[in-house]
Amino acid sequence: MMSPYPSFDAAGATLTMLPERALLWRERAMLILADVHFGKAAAFRAGGIPVPHGTTQANLDLIDTLVQRHAVRHVVFLGDFLHARAGRVAGTLQALARWRSCNAGLSLTLVRGNHDHHAGDPPEALAMEIVDEPWRVGPLAFCHHPQTVDGAFAIVGHVHPVYRLAAAGDALRLPCFVVDGQWAMLPAFGDFTGGYRIHAQPGQRIFLAADDCVLPLPD
Repeated sequence: MMSPYPSFDAAGATLTMLPERALLWRERAMLILADVHFGKAAAFRAGGIPVPHGTTQANLDLIDTLVQRHAVRHVVFLGDFLHARAGRVAGTLQALARWRSCNAGLSLTLVRGNHDHHAGDPPEALAMEIVDEPWRVGPLAFCHHPQTVDGAFAIVGHVHPVYRLAAAGDALRLPCFVVDGQWAMLPAFGDFTGGYRIHAQPGQRIFLAADDCVLPLPD
């Protein structure tokens, strides 16, 4: 069945953009997520800043939904899996362990990002393959930081891109995908991660992740 969401060609790989701020490589049954930042809210609370509970479980529930909906067998995290050492609290780690036990058949790969180097690698019990960037699979190079990779199409995160729409005195910021000739950037998947406002550059295509669709930004 044809996907209702827009796709783009990445050096011969067809990648589909999902409104849940994720990328699907259907041929490989692979779900690609950037910047989940598990434990960020817990790290803020550890610093005395009152923020809502439940973001870790909400993110895990959304991953479950996407895995089931799209018959995913492999989840790739483009860095910043854990936010900080202060976020490695019992509640966060227990939620991750419960989720993993219910998804023991999934392959998981983490491409280390800057927060991972500070927070430390995920617990061994999560049975994740942990690699450094760029991590090559077929024609793609999975990275955390924006970059070009010789002989590959780079899939990157790190920036948390958002685009500002404005009309008639009103404005809205939406997470977005940015697709260039040699790389594509994902929005942050995690709740409570914030966003960096970007502007369209020549040769780039921007796709807005709305509630239930992905919309190309008009030229």
